[in-house]
Amino acid sequence: MTLSQDLLHELRLEAQVTRRFLERVPFDQADFRPHALSEPLGRLAIHVAEIIAWWRECIVNNSLDFIDFEPKDIRSSDELLRYFDELLREAESALLNAQDEDFQNLWSMKHGEDILFTLPKKQVLRHFCLHHLVHHRAQLGIYLRLLGIQVPDTYGPSADDEDVIMITPYSI
Repeated sequence: MTLSQDLLHELRLEAQVTRRFLERVPFDQADFRPHALSEPLGRLAIHVAEIIAWWRECIVNNSLDFIDFEPKDIRSSDELLRYFDELLREAESALLNAQDEDFQNLWSMKHGEDILFTLPKKQVLRHFCLHHLVHHRAQLGIYLRLLGIQVPDTYGPSADDEDVIMITPYSI
């Protein structure tokens, strides 16, 4: 298996989970924040979706400049899912066309003239794109929980799955 195929497999697995989270975002509560310093639910959900775009950006380009970044204005779950699916198709296409040696090239995140970091593309994809996605998806899960929305399974059953028996140190 090539590195590109391996990364594509990881992306697809995480995308399946991520889509289940995004499907549950209630845009009628898009302004919800669990804390004054927290992102609003709608913005967080859009951010989770847009992280998928970074895969293509990392593979196709050698840097990404956030100086003029404007998040997409999304107002519904249907819009969010269409956006996510489109970005996923672009990321998958980029991975399918990448060669293993491409992943050794350096990639930089920039904010104007400031270079925030430079790493080999392989590291950027795993640490910045993949782990960043997982981190914010977990935050989204907390928002869903606080709003009383069932949290989907991630790497195994969720406490919201009806057939799961939760064992805690206190119930043994």
